[in-house]
Amino acid sequence: MEPISVRLASIALVSLAFAPLASCQQAATPTASGQAGDNPASVDFAREDMGTFDEPWAMAFEPGTGTLFVTEKAGTLKFRKADGTVGIVSNVPEVNYGGQGGLGDIAFAPDYASSHAVYLSFVEAGPGDTRGAAVTRATLQCDQPDSCTLRDPRVIWRQDEKVTGSGHFSHRIAFSPDGDFLFIASGDRQKMQPAQDLSNNLGTIVRLLPDGSPAPGNPFAAEANANEEIWSYGHRNILGLAFDARGQLWDLEHGPQGGDELNLVERGANYGWPNVSNGIHYDNAPIPDHAPGDPYVAPVEWWDPVIAPGGMIFYSGALFPAWQNNALIAGLVSQGLVLVKMDGTAATETARYDFGERLRAVAEAPDGSVWVAEDGPEATIWRLTPGS
Repeated sequence: MEPISVRLASIALVSLAFAPLASCQQAATPTASGQAGDNPASVDFAREDMGTFDEPWAMAFEPGTGTLFVTEKAGTLKFRKADGTVGIVSNVPEVNYGGQGGLGDIAFAPDYASSHAVYLSFVEAGPGDTRGAAVTRATLQCDQPDSCTLRDPRVIWRQDEKVTGSGHFSHRIAFSPDGDFLFIASGDRQKMQPAQDLSNNLGTIVRLLPDGSPAPGNPFAAEANANEEIWSYGHRNILGLAFDARGQLWDLEHGPQGGDELNLVERGANYGWPNVSNGIHYDNAPIPDHAPGDPYVAPVEWWDPVIAPGGMIFYSGALFPAWQNNALIAGLVSQGLVLVKMDGTAATETARYDFGERLRAVAEAPDGSVWVAEDGPEATIWRLTPGS
């Protein structure tokens, strides 16, 4: 076990320094002032290598067993048991792999103990050179130590409509705390204007019943030509979607050049893309900023330069008191964990923990440890526990 020095990064992107690594288990040692457990800058953790995966995209722990399930973008679903056994799940939907597309998110049903239902998002091919995100629901059956299968998979939702290109699928999944509603993030597919058009579900967050049908009470269900699934719109590319400890839904979006944003998701709200943004286009063309009095909901927290989020959780465990009820974001360009302190409807970045690698996903284990997945081929998944 070897020390890693961790210090608080300011919003101005002061990076965190780590000592050279010499073993598969490493301890983080803070250099910022403050007492561990009180100050996020002083959080001290060890990280343990839990295996290598190929382009991991999302992770989730199976309720009741502690088995970790990992989606690999090219189309493989794997699991890792607590004893280290790694296996593969068969009968996964065929994915259209390329660019940002492939196998995406995984979520276990709120009634998993009785239903054994699991939800997977993925990208499927359409007519010609088109594609779009979809979500399937299946029953997970694990009869062998090193293999499971998906029984009776059924696509319950699709992006409307399929378009060309291989970007901005989003396809994050979140259940409401009461288990009654299924929320799915639907990216704008790099087409921009559909995010302001209620007749389709691109650039939106949709609210469904667990069977995939539109939930009653959605805000635009009674409007002519509007998609009745839509809960909110004007979104770009949502890579984080989660409920906080207060039961509020938040999304985390990639901005264009600058302007990554954390939004409190409200019923019927318009978040402005592509009409407004705190960033600019990649060709440096300007975009109007969010401004007081405009008809759009501004982000609660935003980043320029960007962090390029890979995923997000709200930490609820007891192992890391300074992280409790706050957001942990896996950063791609920022190459580490970003901690955002939550205070009701306010949110502020307070710390960064550098890994020196792009991070794609973050998950909380039943024991309160935090697991993070690196991005790309031969990516390591790390287990974080309090350091000594």
